[in-house]
Amino acid sequence: MESSNVICIPNGENNIIDHREDNNKSFKISVPSIISCLGEKKIHSVTSYFSDNKMKNELQTKQIIHSIKVGISLVLVSLLYLVDPLYEQVGENAMWAIMTVVVIFEFSAGATLGKGLNRGMGTILGGGLGCIAAVLAQNLGVVGNKVIIGASVFMFGMIGTYFRMVPRIKKRYDYGVMLFILTYNLVVVSGVRADQKVWDIACERFLTILMGFIICICVSLLFFPLWASDELHQSTVTRFQELANTIQGCLEEYINIAIKEETKSSVSFGVCKSMLNSKSKDELLANYAKWEPWHGKFGFYYPWEKYLKIGEALREMAAIVLALGGSIQTSRSPKEFTSVNQTVQLKLCEAIGSDIVWTLRELGDSMKQMRKCEADTHISEKLKAARTELSLVISMSNISVLENIDALAIASFIFLLKEVVDKVEELTKEVDQVGDIAGFRSY
Repeated sequence: MESSNVICIPNGENNIIDHREDNNKSFKISVPSIISCLGEKKIHSVTSYFSDNKMKNELQTKQIIHSIKVGISLVLVSLLYLVDPLYEQVGENAMWAIMTVVVIFEFSAGATLGKGLNRGMGTILGGGLGCIAAVLAQNLGVVGNKVIIGASVFMFGMIGTYFRMVPRIKKRYDYGVMLFILTYNLVVVSGVRADQKVWDIACERFLTILMGFIICICVSLLFFPLWASDELHQSTVTRFQELANTIQGCLEEYINIAIKEETKSSVSFGVCKSMLNSKSKDELLANYAKWEPWHGKFGFYYPWEKYLKIGEALREMAAIVLALGGSIQTSRSPKEFTSVNQTVQLKLCEAIGSDIVWTLRELGDSMKQMRKCEADTHISEKLKAARTELSLVISMSNISVLENIDALAIASFIFLLKEVVDKVEELTKEVDQVGDIAGFRSY
């Protein structure tokens, strides 16, 4: 009798199926326990709907608060023009204070503080060097004056531009270096004319810029502060939960297909797709978070670099989950799906998938509450056992007999599930390191 070519994926000798004997027997699958939880999918969908609306409302509220804060800052800095005693002190240089508010006031307190400090450092350094070069040039006569100023402008412009291209400097101090070049040129060129009091010009501009900076910082930090660190922390925690829900949906759909339920795919991979494009935003938020002062749960030298590593691991897992969903979609309507699936250990996949989902939610909850995982040892044991079982399944699979795309899709599902387990283990180590460095509390 001719035997059918299927994937042979046994889990122990007792589970080996003799197809020559069972070809004419009806195949019965006991419904896994995960099917009994299909109602939870609706709950997750409703929860996700309200969660999305809540996030949109919070974002709109933050945008309104930011707009009000900018308006307040502009009103305060405009007093330099509107109040006569203040105008008599600063004169037309008040425009530099207004420009400072418009330029450096950012959405988060960390971004505003970082940009303001960069502007201050660039102004002080550029103005100081510009004054020295201008004073020296004014004592060298007309020709020497122009030669020294031209040479210094070229030299500092070249050096400053080169430093702007160095990755570490560009990442945190690009704006400060740009302001250094701008301020140096404005001050030193003012020294071309001997009748200009370069030092007075530099001091007046620095004082007005300082006024604008102080107004921005006070309003940003004291009036409903918006923290980049809070946003980065919350977005990282949310991704753990979203990935867990997506993986659970994939497993439920896989089981539905195995028992030949005619259901449309309800798994949304939009979260995974958006997660793949989150790298630049994470790096920006981490950079801003490093400038922020001690507030709430986050102190100085908080390990934001570790958050970037966690984000990278989550993006890699999102890519694997997308591939996992693709392997399921490939075999949604196979002609011989049931015969192929007879040798696939559904309960094993269910158990491993449940462990993955539980671990992701536990890690997300650990970071959210800033505590160490109570079941850290249990997590490691579960992941180690899952990897061993999947390795056994893969090693005993007869891939050479694959002749249809349905069997290949199921084999891909098993391989990708193993990759997910490996990535979850990597995330567990990263979260544990964050807890050690940040001093997460224990139970």
